[in-house]
Amino acid sequence: MSEPVQTDARDLASFGYKQELSRSLGAFSSFAAGFSYISILTGMFQTAALGFAFAGRAFIWAWPVVFFGQMMVALQFAELSAHYPLAGSVYQWSKKLAGKSWAWNTGWIYLCAQIVTIPAVALAWQVILPQISTSFQFVDCTPGPATDYSKNCLFQDPAFAKNAFILGAVLIVLTTSVNMMGVRIISRINNIGVIAELVGAVGLIILLAINIQHGPSVLFETDGTGAAHKWGYTGALLLGAIMPLYVMYGFDTAGSLAEETEDPRRTAPRALLRALATAGILGFLLIGFGTMAVDQPATAGGLATITKDVLGDTWGKIWLWDVILAIFVCCLAIQAMSIRILFAMARDNNLPFARPLASVSAKRRVPVVPALTSGLIALIILAFNIVNPSAFTIIVALGIILMYIAYLGVTVPLVRMRRGGWPGNLPDAQDGLFSLGSWAMITNVLAIVYGAGMAINLLWPRIALYVDDTYKWGPIVATIFLVGFGLVYYYAVQQHKGGVLEEHRAEATAGD
Repeated sequence: MSEPVQTDARDLASFGYKQELSRSLGAFSSFAAGFSYISILTGMFQTAALGFAFAGRAFIWAWPVVFFGQMMVALQFAELSAHYPLAGSVYQWSKKLAGKSWAWNTGWIYLCAQIVTIPAVALAWQVILPQISTSFQFVDCTPGPATDYSKNCLFQDPAFAKNAFILGAVLIVLTTSVNMMGVRIISRINNIGVIAELVGAVGLIILLAINIQHGPSVLFETDGTGAAHKWGYTGALLLGAIMPLYVMYGFDTAGSLAEETEDPRRTAPRALLRALATAGILGFLLIGFGTMAVDQPATAGGLATITKDVLGDTWGKIWLWDVILAIFVCCLAIQAMSIRILFAMARDNNLPFARPLASVSAKRRVPVVPALTSGLIALIILAFNIVNPSAFTIIVALGIILMYIAYLGVTVPLVRMRRGGWPGNLPDAQDGLFSLGSWAMITNVLAIVYGAGMAINLLWPRIALYVDDTYKWGPIVATIFLVGFGLVYYYAVQQHKGGVLEEHRAEATAGD
């Protein structure tokens, strides 16, 4: 190992773990991991149609609200990643802040969120590929009136759900295979994908700006969406917020890959904040210029139909292929996160079958069993899309809800630690690491208020979001079940287990 890598390995040993994963990620790769997880082209092309449908063209104003709230969360994570550069991010941070019991349950929710998000993102190929060619719609759509703006099946069409499973399954098999090849190959593919996404996003912003047909006033058009809500347009905008809520999370990826990053105490905080800031700015411009570049009917299919309307069918489809690549690397990054949290919890003997889940391939230096496990579970969740056409929205919402709860599992105990002097009472507090200084407490409180508010917003059972009286309870029931199962399992089985498995301990602590 080179001297910098040896230094990082010694730093890791101070936390009780030996260096097993390949420490080969630089500053750009660390940024790229977070950016590809957020992946504005994936999330925006997948869910922009929902934003327009729920809140009209003015739904763009939910974007800066969510961006501000998530930046408050990201600032806390940046400071934590500087002090605790460990695989598993949220799980490890909650353990350092609140102890074993809190950490296990936070880690469990975080793990569920990561694995649910894999099929949620895999569904995006169904939104885009049939827009490129109807040949990708292997299951015939239900006959109905066609429009010039979309040849895709409607979200609630059974054919949409069945075809989404086929395309999503192909994507998950691909990402699972790549994730077993090692972090070097993953980072190379991811870096290429991120560069393509950045070029594609900036290029599309420029082209949309050149083709603007309407002034900024259209960004305040509610398109009558507030009429059906007791709270008027506020109710509609809360629904439309599902789009930016779905896009702007996962920025903590840089922290979760800390054990594979060079000088992670300084690299991870910057990468984490840059990923969110870049996505936030580019996303707002995409929606803004896209809305101003077309007439209102063209927004019905979201950014996919806006792109084809502005660029024409041929160039529009070329741009959509860039989106397909972005979706692939996004799913790749999300599964990589799932693998790291499985590995981190198993290494602490905090999961069933801990030893195989924590094992690392000697040749590729990557956890192979977690890759297969996350892929298999994701496929099972994806299969629900076949029997329930509403699964698309439910799976998307559930992934966000669980992630926000997991984030609260860090930001809530962090306030208590700050009141006790954290991070000033840590040995490395004066080491020039990222610090929020006097802004720490106010930003922490804002992160909690925002996170709790948006979790409630998504859990709130509304027919407008979940279509059916029965399905509207889906996210609540699933959340209660997963959180409840975690609590029962922990106190019935896991409470008296735990502790770093001997084969994963640093030599200095092997006898502890």
